[in-house]
Amino acid sequence: MNKICAVYILTNYDETVLYIGVTSDLKKRIWEHKNKTIEGFTSKYNVNKLVYFEITESIKTAIEREKQLKNWHRKWKINLIKETNPDFRDLSLDWKDG
Repeated sequence: MNKICAVYILTNYDETVLYIGVTSDLKKRIWEHKNKTIEGFTSKYNVNKLVYFEITESIKTAIEREKQLKNWHRKWKINLIKETNPDFRDLSLDWKDG
C-alpha cells in the first residue's frame, strides 16, 4: 500500500543553510522542526523555514527524490526553490491550523 509522502527543503532565516528531508506527515514534521522537538542538525542550526516541498505517491519515490536532491549542487537547489518560491517565503505560514 502506498502512502502519500513529501520531500521538503528547509533553510534558516539567513538562508545560509539548506536541509532536505522526507516525511509522511509534512505539517507535523515542520512543527517538530520549528519547536526543536528532535535534536540534530536542524535544531542546532535553527533550520525551520519551509521553502520547498513536493508530494509523492510513495515513500520509495520520496526517498529516491531526496537522494537525488541531496546530490545536487547548491545552485541547482536554489534554482529549484526559486521556480515556485522566488522570495524564499516560509510556506508553512500559509497553513491555517498551525
